[in-house]
Amino acid sequence: MEFQTEYTRNEEDALDKEFNRLNGKCYLDHAGSTLYASSQIHAVQQFLTENLLCNPHTSRTIEDLIDQIRYRILRHFNTRSSEYSVIFTSGATASLKLVAENFCFRTSGAFVYHHDSHTSVLGMRDVVGTTRVYPIGREQLLANLLEQNETTGQNTSLLVFPAQCNFNGVKYPLELLATIKRYGLNGYDQERFHVCLDAACFVSTSFLDLNKYQPDFVCLSFYKLFGFPTGLGALLVHRDASKLLQKRYYGGGTVKIAMAGRNFHVKRDSVVERFEDGTIPFTSIASLIQGFDTLERLVPSVNGQRFIERIARQTFQLGCYCYSRLRSLQHANGNAVVKLYHDTAFETMEQQGGIVNFNILHDDGSYVGFAEFAYMANVHNIILRTGCFCNPGACQRLIGLTDEDVLKHFDAGHVCGDAIDLIDNQPTGSVRVSFGYMTKRQDVDRLIEMIEKCYIKTRIPNSISRRQIELSYKKHNQANLKMICLFPIKSCGSFKVTTSWPLCRKGLKYDRDFVIVDENGVVLTQKKLTEMCLIMTRINLDTNELTLSHPSLSDFILDMNTLANSSGSQSITLCETKVCQDGVQTVDCGDDVADWISVALQTSGLRLLKQSDDDVRTFRQTTKEIALANQAQFLLINQSSVQWLAEKVPDWDDFECEPTLDSLVDRFRGNLIIETGSRPMEEIQWKRVKIGEHEFAVDGPCSRCQMICIDQTSGVKTTEPLRTIAREFKGKMRFGIYLSRDELCSKDGSDNNILYCGSTVCGALE
Repeated sequence: MEFQTEYTRNEEDALDKEFNRLNGKCYLDHAGSTLYASSQIHAVQQFLTENLLCNPHTSRTIEDLIDQIRYRILRHFNTRSSEYSVIFTSGATASLKLVAENFCFRTSGAFVYHHDSHTSVLGMRDVVGTTRVYPIGREQLLANLLEQNETTGQNTSLLVFPAQCNFNGVKYPLELLATIKRYGLNGYDQERFHVCLDAACFVSTSFLDLNKYQPDFVCLSFYKLFGFPTGLGALLVHRDASKLLQKRYYGGGTVKIAMAGRNFHVKRDSVVERFEDGTIPFTSIASLIQGFDTLERLVPSVNGQRFIERIARQTFQLGCYCYSRLRSLQHANGNAVVKLYHDTAFETMEQQGGIVNFNILHDDGSYVGFAEFAYMANVHNIILRTGCFCNPGACQRLIGLTDEDVLKHFDAGHVCGDAIDLIDNQPTGSVRVSFGYMTKRQDVDRLIEMIEKCYIKTRIPNSISRRQIELSYKKHNQANLKMICLFPIKSCGSFKVTTSWPLCRKGLKYDRDFVIVDENGVVLTQKKLTEMCLIMTRINLDTNELTLSHPSLSDFILDMNTLANSSGSQSITLCETKVCQDGVQTVDCGDDVADWISVALQTSGLRLLKQSDDDVRTFRQTTKEIALANQAQFLLINQSSVQWLAEKVPDWDDFECEPTLDSLVDRFRGNLIIETGSRPMEEIQWKRVKIGEHEFAVDGPCSRCQMICIDQTSGVKTTEPLRTIAREFKGKMRFGIYLSRDELCSKDGSDNNILYCGSTVCGALE
């Protein structure tokens, strides 16, 4: 289909200017959070710096300002303060929790929730004040649009359902609100239902008309609409429903009187004053003014169409265009490339929002794991969401997972948010792309081009690597340690050793002892800054010096003797940073090397930190001590396996010529590079390894990510070899094995602490 934009050329140009910070990135996760505009943030800064904002309990002026913002919110939803009250919360989740904890289920009322709800709704089940808790399916809910007899039920009950499903963007008819409140629910004859509408996903790109549709409660988050501020939402309460919330806790200014010596208090009268405990986030609330102003300026109302209605039309058109293009993709054998998970075919925007949900299929119909797809998208600077999106009900229903399947996946180790995407060739989740008011048609085209390039491209035989393999196989069948590689600075270039190197209690001496952090103290890796690979390192064991090299700078020599710390030393600066979720005590290496690294990486404020000698870090699955590596003391890579993999790569179209075997080995960033002659991939069967006189336990396979798609000589990203690994191993992106040393290190410098290149490598299956 042809895409028809809702915007004028001038509006498109203005949006491009507002979001030029994307700078080559494609953002397709607006259902997770939309983006804030540059002018919006500048306006917020100007407002906060030009005005004195203090606690509303102190200033009547600020209290009046916040009330004006409440009116602005209600006006956006086409209603007034005489109809609805605005209770500020930390987000839609907090709003749902507030309703769950305080709704009064009179005469044993029922709590009914839509099966395809966000986990924030599912969590209500454990705190509602009734034991009568029931799910309701999509078809059962929609059946209530048929006319029924007016309810005579007396039980005060609550129904919660989403205005729009965050999994695939299907919208639920808001006519259900009046029908259910008047006629009740099918199968619940004794209940008089009140309705809580989860509108967080819906209101981000659609118009909720509360003059026409009047739920009792509406839950929403403002970052879904404006991108900023985060951590702020609201519960809108209809005037007739406020009496249904029976509050117990009180704090801050929510009481008329409270006594310390006697358990006596009187809560305030209005629902807002009763439920906004403590000091509300008044600076964040004040920032909503600029959010509304920015949207109304960038997407102005036209011919009576509100800005949010124009955004709804634009995002629906984008979704329809994306859905249509994905649906048309075919493999050479005619099989579909994409499995779509939808309840509509994007016929109308009244039924469907701007979200497209899918999985990729191989030409034989088997699934491509969503984690693999996410890695590929990241290589192409496409930001999207994968998994189940905190909506297990919709995920199960649309992917076709039974309760037994879900429990089986959990028993196999899969939990929410992890990268286990396929179990027994069955997907555990999917891929979601969602559109915002600044998304362009070109963003959809870029997604489609990536899919075409990575998953339905013609394969071309690789002749160079095949010849390399044949020559190598004729050399020998003896496995040996070819090279030792250290990475003194995490995520920077390697220091290659072809003779010998000392071992220590954490692995190879000096391996991953240092990290580079940004001005906020966050550790940098090549995933964020690919140019880190251009910083090469060398270590002189005699002088204990670390030399840093970069193509555009003179070498920098760091004397590591000055960093040898002990408790109470005054000559060093200790600080704490986070590596792989672990808090690590480190030593700052000084301003001179920090300046050198900042210039090399063209990023201001960088610091070089060394792990403190007093810091002890162990990986969670073992008691062995490690430095600042991700998971283990050593990573073993079999060069013969890399050769085998190179033969499987269909083409290297990201390069003018194929990369060399050595450069491919470098991508896997192994410590121990071995060669097994004519036995590629045999290492994946090993349980134990002996190299010379040293014995190692195998800690498991190394899960690969987009790091191996970075050419370590240039910093250029490619799609290979990750794409081929995923294909050859059925979505399990594993290559190389982790090792930990069995024996304890003796005194440094003894033969027992030296690893020699050329040593025989023996792998054991038991």
